[in-house]
Amino acid sequence: MNYSIRRLTGYYGASKDRRGSAATRMAKNKKKQSGAKAIKPDDTAAPAASPQLHLSYPPEEVSPPAAAKPVTVAEPVKVSGVDVEVFARNLARMIEESGKAIAAYMKPRETGKLKDELSEDVTEVVKTVGTVAEYWLSDPQRALELQTSLGRAYLDLWVSTAKRMAGETTAPPAIAADPRDKRFADPEWSQNQFFDFLKQAYLLTAQWGEKLVKDADGVDPHTKAKAEFYVKQITNAISPSNFVLTNPELLRETLSSNAENLVNGMHMLSEDIEAGQGNLKIRQSDPSNFEVGRNLGLTPGKVIFQNELIQLIQYEATTKDVLKVPLLIVPPWINKFYILDLTPEKSFIKWCVDQGISVFVISWVNPDNHLAAKSFEEYMKEGPIAAMDAIETITGEKKVHTIGYCVGGTLLSITLAYLAATKQDRAVSATMFAAQVDFTYSGDLKVFVDEERIAQLEVHMKEQGYLEASRMANTFNMLRSNDLIWPYVVNNYMRGKKPFPFDILFWNSDATRMPAANHSFYLRNCYLNNRLTKGEMEIAGETLDLTKVKLPIYNLATREDHIAPAKSVLHGSQFFGGPVKYVLAGSGHIAGVVNPPAKKKYQYWTGDAPTGSDVDEWMKTATEHPGSWWPNWLDWIKSQNAEMVPARTIGGGKLKALEDAPGSFVKAKG
Repeated sequence: MNYSIRRLTGYYGASKDRRGSAATRMAKNKKKQSGAKAIKPDDTAAPAASPQLHLSYPPEEVSPPAAAKPVTVAEPVKVSGVDVEVFARNLARMIEESGKAIAAYMKPRETGKLKDELSEDVTEVVKTVGTVAEYWLSDPQRALELQTSLGRAYLDLWVSTAKRMAGETTAPPAIAADPRDKRFADPEWSQNQFFDFLKQAYLLTAQWGEKLVKDADGVDPHTKAKAEFYVKQITNAISPSNFVLTNPELLRETLSSNAENLVNGMHMLSEDIEAGQGNLKIRQSDPSNFEVGRNLGLTPGKVIFQNELIQLIQYEATTKDVLKVPLLIVPPWINKFYILDLTPEKSFIKWCVDQGISVFVISWVNPDNHLAAKSFEEYMKEGPIAAMDAIETITGEKKVHTIGYCVGGTLLSITLAYLAATKQDRAVSATMFAAQVDFTYSGDLKVFVDEERIAQLEVHMKEQGYLEASRMANTFNMLRSNDLIWPYVVNNYMRGKKPFPFDILFWNSDATRMPAANHSFYLRNCYLNNRLTKGEMEIAGETLDLTKVKLPIYNLATREDHIAPAKSVLHGSQFFGGPVKYVLAGSGHIAGVVNPPAKKKYQYWTGDAPTGSDVDEWMKTATEHPGSWWPNWLDWIKSQNAEMVPARTIGGGKLKALEDAPGSFVKAKG
């Protein structure tokens, strides 16, 4: 322990002069009074793997007579590779850059362009966590048990630390970090007693916070779920890995760069606040490396139809013959469609074209306040139904294969139920990518959905006509804050390094706005009241019934999905009226879907017809397959209708191309 403390405080490695006898120090003091001592860097010190605070003094020089005493200017003191003067100058620059960041944050609020709604969020957190605290404090015995459990945990930690200080290197820790937790991967988190103590104290506190909510049996389930989510966000935020002085990696980097990393970090922080127009828009990928139409969304095609809400893209055939039944893809309007057309190697759209499929894709508009009143019904009629009409005009085919991704799958399901209610037979099959129709098990997103929160959101949307893209992006990022928020806070603003270029994370940051009327309908009818599977949802005067949707469905879930949990997708399968093939892909909401066969990554499971909502039970009889599910889906599509026709031309001679793919709608920024 003494060794570790000395490393941190700067005592370790001090010169022998500092540890000399009192007489020696008195003699040196007399010399200091008679002449100035030149302070020089210790050129003989060996470089350390981890910078140490190490003050070095050269041997004393002989002082000249008092009458001829020169004025010696001390050279900058170096702390084992740290130039104190440069370090101090960089701290001043860091403060200057911090001021710019604060100014960027305050300016739109001072001018009234941006309303600070942080107080509403804080109030909600305090209210929710306070309900849990009230449960424990209302009973003295419960409160005592709660305090005792935390005290016992800290006592175990102290005993473990004391044993290590006494030389028992094999003493087990009071708590161990998950081996998959990247925050504590650096060896010093375990080897250095100081940082090990910090880590374990944090993990014990986080564990206690989770138990605080989990064992609050007297709290209603919704409040309990919200409290669990908020406590998780708080504990993620206060992790010692997020601060310079309590993170060994950050401390090493700060010392070795003379705090240059903090200067760069504060500069990036001010840039990101300016980019977010007063709100922090954390960059998850280097945006200078990507551009839609330059190195993303490159599959050749044309926009052949457009209205207020969509551009419909038809892609050029690459095979002599194609499937007779064309394919319509309905992506989510809360993100942009090019997630299915990233680089050519990852593009699902290009792969489908190369397999001999006539592919049509909806590209949604990025709405502003002029589209505030656009309803969910209009999104259905001007989206999938208008696209089906345009495809029929081009190909002569009244029926299409359909794919719906995420909320696009929810809209597609509602569209199919509406077509069934109005006796319109427009689809041969439907494929759902991580899409929900029932919201009983919709996961952490339900935390944000109750009457009070929706009412607040509706007031906010009414003022400007839409929900900002940043609000939706932040919500999704918070679901996995230890993967999508804090690593980038540490890397960008403390290490001062730009994030690596990653196309999926670039897409993740390229969010869209939500029109007020549409978003309100979606939250109330799906997440809040779950009306679709109850048979209570009304669209265009029709009461929808999913059991009337008789066509075959390929229902893809992803095992680690935090937006559309596999359990929720499995449970929703039972509400369709036709045959449903439930397929479970490895990985999460994006990587589980965007998994080209050539990559040979992950795996997928196929099994019995879906029943119930227990994924583990379903997997007991399921078969695991290595690699991508894409070929399995293609075989399924062909089993519905394998008839081939000569490849189609763009527009089919009926509709004129408006512009090249990927079109202009997708390039509009949020």
